[in-house]
Amino acid sequence: MYRMIPFAHMDRSFNDLFDQFERNLFPTEQNRLPAFRTDIRDEGDHYRLEADLPGFRKEDIDLHLEDGVLTITAKHSQETQAKPEGKYICRERRLSDYARSFDVSGIQEDRIAAAFENGVLTLILPKQGEVIPQSRKITIQ
Repeated sequence: MYRMIPFAHMDRSFNDLFDQFERNLFPTEQNRLPAFRTDIRDEGDHYRLEADLPGFRKEDIDLHLEDGVLTITAKHSQETQAKPEGKYICRERRLSDYARSFDVSGIQEDRIAAAFENGVLTLILPKQGEVIPQSRKITIQ
């Protein structure tokens, strides 16, 4: 049986070593990796957020904005999953739901744009313009 499952005799896979390295380098409150990986770049007048969501379709992803918090939720719908014949010998792929929230204060919420292509969700988050303090002289009466 172990011959059919690559590296089944090992306690950890090669990828687990990298994940553990990242956990140690960037500890989180529960020492877990985030639900899905993102890159956020400052591109001058806006931020670009790219989230890896492989295996999801555009219809599986929900973007919700409330009180300055953007929540990205990705759910596999059960109806689209075919039931395979036979028994599993090894099952590493899971049907999971993922959610992650981001503080978007300082962003023009009504101008956020989103696109999804090849398993990557891309959000353009336009920055709010600099707040120029208004000053005026008040006369005393």
